[in-house]
Amino acid sequence: MPSFSLLFLVLTSVPPAKDAVPMPPPPPGMRVLNAQDTQSRVAVASVKAQEPEAEVPIQSAEEVLEDLRNEATDAADEEPTEESTELEEMRALEGATLDPGARPNAEVLQSLRRLGLANPLRQRMLDALEEPTFREDEELGEMPLITDLSSFDVSRVQPKYDIPVEMQPLVAQYIQFFQGPGRKWFRKWVSRSTRYLPVMQPILEAQGLPRDTVYLAMIESGFSPTAYSWAHASGPWQFISSTGRQYGLHQDFWVDERRDPIKATYAAARYLKDLHKELGHWYLAWAGYNTGSGRVRRLVERHGTDDFWVISAEKGLATETKHYVPKLIAAALIAKHPAAFGFSEDEFVYEQALAFDEVKITDATDLDVIARAAGVSVVDIQDLNPELRRWCTPPASAKNPYVLRLPQGTAPRFAENFARLAPKERLTFRIHKVKRGDTLSQIALNYGTAPEAILQMNQLKSVKTLRLNAELVIPVPAGRGAKADADSALARKVAQARRSGVTVMRPEDEVPAGTPRGPVATGPIKTESINGRKRITYGVQSGDSLWAIAQRFQVNVEDMRKWNNLTVRASKKALKVGSVLYVWPDSAPKQVVERAGTVIAQRAPASNAGRPGAVHELAAGESIWSVAQRYGVTVEDLKRWNNIKDTTRLPTGLRLVVKAP
Repeated sequence: MPSFSLLFLVLTSVPPAKDAVPMPPPPPGMRVLNAQDTQSRVAVASVKAQEPEAEVPIQSAEEVLEDLRNEATDAADEEPTEESTELEEMRALEGATLDPGARPNAEVLQSLRRLGLANPLRQRMLDALEEPTFREDEELGEMPLITDLSSFDVSRVQPKYDIPVEMQPLVAQYIQFFQGPGRKWFRKWVSRSTRYLPVMQPILEAQGLPRDTVYLAMIESGFSPTAYSWAHASGPWQFISSTGRQYGLHQDFWVDERRDPIKATYAAARYLKDLHKELGHWYLAWAGYNTGSGRVRRLVERHGTDDFWVISAEKGLATETKHYVPKLIAAALIAKHPAAFGFSEDEFVYEQALAFDEVKITDATDLDVIARAAGVSVVDIQDLNPELRRWCTPPASAKNPYVLRLPQGTAPRFAENFARLAPKERLTFRIHKVKRGDTLSQIALNYGTAPEAILQMNQLKSVKTLRLNAELVIPVPAGRGAKADADSALARKVAQARRSGVTVMRPEDEVPAGTPRGPVATGPIKTESINGRKRITYGVQSGDSLWAIAQRFQVNVEDMRKWNNLTVRASKKALKVGSVLYVWPDSAPKQVVERAGTVIAQRAPASNAGRPGAVHELAAGESIWSVAQRYGVTVEDLKRWNNIKDTTRLPTGLRLVVKAP
C-alpha cells in the first residue's frame, strides 16, 4: 500500500478549498468521493444531528467493521486481499483519526493489535493517531492517583486487561476495602504474586484463557499453595477434593496435587474453559467457579439474561458469589496499578519468580537426605513441592519415578552427592495401619526405629492414643547398625524432631489404640468417703435424666449441677451414656441392684479404704492412670491429693497419696 494512503483517506473526508491543488489518482481499491456522495453524507449527518441524542442508535466497533466489510464486498466481487484487510482495520480507526480528542475503545485497540508489532502500517497509524497508550512496545505511563472512584473512567484501563472490567458499586466498595481494612492482606497477595504470575499466566494463555484470569487465584487464596478453606478446598485455586480429581489432580496418602501451583493451574484452566463454554460469559464462569455451574445456569434461564449484574441483583445467588466477580475486578484493577490506588512500592516485598530444576527420584526418600545432597534446606524443598504431605517423597521406581523440584542450579550437585550416600545415611519407609492395642512405642520397637522420627514424619507433635486404622509412615534405617550410629540418618531425624518441638510420652502413659475414652461402667461405679462425706461416682445410662438421677439418690437437681459444675445448657451435653457425674447423698442410697448390661466397678481394697492417708510408691512401668485403677480412685483425685500438674514425667519411686487426706 502506498505510504500516503492514510493521509489520502483523511483528506478525502474534508471538503476541498476553491483553490485546492488537484489530488493525485487514488491507489487500487479506493475511489474519490464525488459531490453527490459528499452531499448525501452531509445530509445524513445533518438529520442525525437534529434527532434527540437518546434516539441515536450506537454501533459497536464490531458492527462498524462488519458494515465496512459489507461495503467492500459490494464494491468488488472478489476475495479480500491483504491490503483490503489492512484497509478495513484502518477504517475501524477512522473516527479516532478524525477526532484526536476521542479515546479509542477496546475494540479499536484490538483491531490495531491484530496488525502486529512489526507491521509498518501499524506504526504509521500510531504516528497519525499520536496516542501513546496504543504502543504496546513502549513502556506504559503510570496512571495518576485516583482520588474519586465515582469519577474514575474504567474504560481508560480496559485495553490493558484481557478480561472484562467495569466499575460497579460493589467493585468500588472492594477497592476501598483493599485500600483500608484489607490492605495488609492485599499487600501480601501482591508481594506473593510475583512468584507465581510468570508461571501461571503462560499456562492460562496456552489453554486459551485470558492471562488476567490469574487474579481469580489471588482472591481465592492470595496465591498461597497451602491455603485450606472451611469447605475443604485446598491450594492456590481452591479445588475441593471431587472437582480436583475430576480435572486430574491426584490426592492420596502421599501427595495432594491441588496444592501444586503448576498442576493446579492446568486443572483450573480446563475447568474455567468448560464453565465459559457452558455459560457464555467470563463473569458467569467466575460465578460458576465459586458456586457451581448448575446454579448459575438455572438463574440465567429463570431471568432470561446472561448479564451477571442483573442476575446478582435478584435472589438465588449467595452473598459470597454476588461479591465474587466485583472482588476479582477490584483485585485486578489494583494489582496492575497499585500506585494509582494509593499503594507505594515500599509496601510490597516482592518474591522471586518460581524457578527450579527437576530430578527423578526412584524410591521413597527422606526430604532431609535430599536437602543435604542438594546443599539446601528442607524448607526450600517443601516450598517448591507443596503437594508433598509427608517428610518424604512417595514410593517410586525406575520405571515410574517421582519428579521432584529442586532450587534452580542444584540438580547437578544433588545427582553427584546423592549417588555417594552410604546406606546408613538413608532411610527407607514402611506404611503401618494402626490396630487395636497399638502404641507408638511398640510400633517403633517393632520396626527398629524411634518414636520421635515417626511423629515428625507424620507431622505430629505428640500423641497419647493412636487413632484406630490410621496409616503411619515409618522411617526405617537402611543399613545395619544405623540406629546406634550418632551420625546415621535416623539419629539426625530424631535430633531434628526434638528441635522442632516433638515430644514422646513415656510408654506407661500411653493409652492403647481402641481404648474407650469414656468409662466402661454405667450406673454407680464406686463409692468413697471424702472429708467424712460420701461421694458416689455415677455413670450415665441410657434413658437417664438429671432429674431421674437426683430422685434416685434423693438429692436436689440444683445440687447436682453445682457438684458437677454444670449450667442448664451444659446439663444436656453431660448426660451422654458413659459420662461421669458425682453425687453427694446425705445418706447412703438404697442397695443398688445390678441391671442387665451394667458393670459395677469394684471398690478399693478395704485395707486401703480404712486407712486415711494411704501411700503408694510408684514402681517402674506404672503410670498415674494404672495407680488410679488399682485403688479405685480417679486420676484427677490423685493429681489433686498429690499436687501434680504434669503427669508425663513422674519418676520411679514417687510416693503417692491414694486416699483423701
